[in-house]
Amino acid sequence: MMTDMSKSRLASRSQGRRLPDYFELIEDELRRRGGGGGGAAKRPSSAKAVPRAGKHPGAASAFSRASGNNAVVVKALSYGAGAASARNVLAYQSKEEKAHDQDGREVTDLRDAVRSWEREFGNRKGSQDILRLTYELENANRDDIARGLASLAEDGFRQPGDTDRTYAFSVSEGVKGGTRLQFALVIAHEKKDRSDRSSANRVPAEIENVRVIDDRLDRALRDAGTTPVSRYPAEFSSGPKGLTATLHAMQRAGAEVTLSTKARIEERPGRSGRYELGEVRREVTTRDHKVLTAEGRTVGVLMQTRQPRDFMHLLLSGPANVDRNQFILAGRDFLREQFAGHRYAYAVHNRHDLEKHPHLHVIVALRHASGRSLNPNIRDFTEWRVRFAEMARARGIPIDRQKRIERAGPAPVKRWEWEMFRRMGATAPSNVVDKVMARVRDTPTAPKRQDARVRLEQSQRSVGRVIEMLEKIAKDRSAPSTARDLSHDLSVGLRREYQRLETAVREGRDPTREKGEEHMLRSTPISAAQARAAKETLANTALSVAAKIANASDRLIFEQATKIIGKVVGLQLDSRVAKNRDRAEAGKDKRTSDSLETKSATGRDHVAEQGVVNKSSSNRAVDQSRIARSNAEHDSPEKDRPDRQRNQQRDREIPKSIKLRPPQEKDRDRSR
Repeated sequence: MMTDMSKSRLASRSQGRRLPDYFELIEDELRRRGGGGGGAAKRPSSAKAVPRAGKHPGAASAFSRASGNNAVVVKALSYGAGAASARNVLAYQSKEEKAHDQDGREVTDLRDAVRSWEREFGNRKGSQDILRLTYELENANRDDIARGLASLAEDGFRQPGDTDRTYAFSVSEGVKGGTRLQFALVIAHEKKDRSDRSSANRVPAEIENVRVIDDRLDRALRDAGTTPVSRYPAEFSSGPKGLTATLHAMQRAGAEVTLSTKARIEERPGRSGRYELGEVRREVTTRDHKVLTAEGRTVGVLMQTRQPRDFMHLLLSGPANVDRNQFILAGRDFLREQFAGHRYAYAVHNRHDLEKHPHLHVIVALRHASGRSLNPNIRDFTEWRVRFAEMARARGIPIDRQKRIERAGPAPVKRWEWEMFRRMGATAPSNVVDKVMARVRDTPTAPKRQDARVRLEQSQRSVGRVIEMLEKIAKDRSAPSTARDLSHDLSVGLRREYQRLETAVREGRDPTREKGEEHMLRSTPISAAQARAAKETLANTALSVAAKIANASDRLIFEQATKIIGKVVGLQLDSRVAKNRDRAEAGKDKRTSDSLETKSATGRDHVAEQGVVNKSSSNRAVDQSRIARSNAEHDSPEKDRPDRQRNQQRDREIPKSIKLRPPQEKDRDRSR
């Protein structure tokens, strides 16, 4: 007899649309529990029937929600730094009800709460992205100062060639009729564009670097005819806001501020501009406060800052049909257990609006009382969802933890994804377009188990091809011995590691949480020629195998896998070459070509690359040619023999020096 669940599934398929795979998970769970997949299994109606999430977490979660339970939401809305950001979050928290702190006390005075949070942030340091130097000058002229700074920018502020940095300066009246020069330099890494993630051009905010910059700046000013008299202590500021504040502070007594930078916005018709670091430096000189703010924002977008995070704005949300008081108590218990030792405050929203989801807005200081800092990641949030769900179920709330992939709703769109879609439209990456459109149309999404199974099978085939390729090289007698040995070691290590991961998945363990084994590779020193031959062998074999793969997706995955293998091979071979070079430099490696001929496979490989003939080889062609040359010499005319005999006699008459050394014994009697 067919169940209603199966009927609805068949009806949905006949209409051309597929229901989420939760039903399939529920059938698997019923079959595992003994109810059968196609029989008239009775669906549980209480939260007590929810299976444990140890062996089958995905099925248990879907089974729990299909039984009437709701999914818990624990996510970070934002991170902030500084008292001003904390004030904004505390004010937003208290828009409906007064917040409560970690001790259960009501936050009645917002100003007093902000001061206490500010003391919490007092010990941390900013990223120190902008250096500010202030000088008192004599015989100063603004044009001379501008000329001296421009010449220094062309040469480099910290070292020759460092010519891409943004700087700003202003000239105003100083003390005792002198001139005051305020100079600001961006010492953070300035990105080529917004996609640049490097930080190679960053100057650490250390006293040695400040002295170097100060010396070069002093020399440039003196070359321009301006004499620095004194300098005030150096100051630092952090982030784009720190840069804007520095530019505004340089407007002392209405002074003009000159900003020189390569950062610009490339105008694109029909689309928003693109921030990039151009080739030509441009200058802006102004007294306008708004112009400086706009220019500082342009430079700040491309500045690779390392602004610290002081607190986290956390959201705990529940279903609309929940007991509000019990939900709030569960959230309080969770915060007390999870963030013990941290300063936090929480407030309730939608307590009395029964049609909306109740939720808690929580501000949590990332610094622990012991001095450690909290740096949450995906695993932390997954664990927090599990713990919050346990707290809620302990108070009788039917709630369950949830992963993003198990959610039957559109995934949230990140800001950069929406910005990319807004700028590029249909030309954006397909995954970004699908994600944004699913969010706009509110299209429910379900776990694509079949797609995941296809990707798993592709990965298995790719790993199998890589192992097969390595084993083929290891058995190929015509390949260099270095490549054979290395391929054998890598194939053994890959096979063992893959079997370990398969065992973990089969037994229900998370393979990402398990520590992998260490597989030994050979460390025998080799020459650069051997390393080059091994790399070429592996690369050529990988290309030949990839050319035979007809499926484009399989070929791409295989090429990605071999690229990683190539990096591992390159590092391992380079280390062995470096070890050989170190031994040669230390004078420890004094082997001659004759001694190399009796070495192992690796040594014979080196001999073959150096062109040395091995007389003990089993190659019959080589032996026959050597014997033929010997017979030709023996059959030569008689007139050639006396010369050869005289040469041999001369060689015998040359005395050979033989040094005799006593044995190196520790307890030898030195009195003899």
